[in-house]
Amino acid sequence: MATSAAVREARRPQVSLPELRPFEGEGLEPDGDYDGVRFEGLDLSGTDGGGARLLEVGMYRCALDEARLGRLRVIDSVLEGVWGVGVDLVGAELRDVELRDARLGGIQMHGARLNRVLVRGGKIDFLNLRQSTLSDVTFEGCVLNEPDFGGATLQRVAFRDCVLRRAELNQVRLKDVDLRGATELDIAVGVERLAGATISPHQLMELAPAFAAQIGVRVES
Repeated sequence: MATSAAVREARRPQVSLPELRPFEGEGLEPDGDYDGVRFEGLDLSGTDGGGARLLEVGMYRCALDEARLGRLRVIDSVLEGVWGVGVDLVGAELRDVELRDARLGGIQMHGARLNRVLVRGGKIDFLNLRQSTLSDVTFEGCVLNEPDFGGATLQRVAFRDCVLRRAELNQVRLKDVDLRGATELDIAVGVERLAGATISPHQLMELAPAFAAQIGVRVES
């Protein structure tokens, strides 16, 4: 187990939005360019915004059910209170982004790139981050239910006061990943891939049966 001195902290996004102008369209457009726009209380379900770019954007309390947002680029932006099921964000890029109090399920972010991202509050079910790259990402006060990090690369990623339930870590690569703040740490697959992560003594005891099973040790009284 790595020592706390070896853990490099995740850098947080520094988002300072300008005065935003209200969005006046009906939905995002493929390869659209949105700069300094405020989306608020909109139903963007089913919108096709693949390849679009959001720069210095605020998105508040918007529905995103089945939105097709593959290769979306979100930079220097805040998304707050968004919700939706089945959002396609395959290959998306999030840089200097705050995601606050989201309620999302079945989110496809295969191959995405997240850099300086803060996920604070809310609940995300069945988050697919397979083959993605996460650097300087903080999950704080949120619930991640059955996230899939298979084949992903995580560097300087922290889980603080959050629930990580039934996580899949198959073939994941970790460096400076701090799991000590997870209030629940439940790994469904890939406990042997925790090299590069830091856990607490209490978490080690809880994971001991999984570690023992991984190396073929039977524990009997």
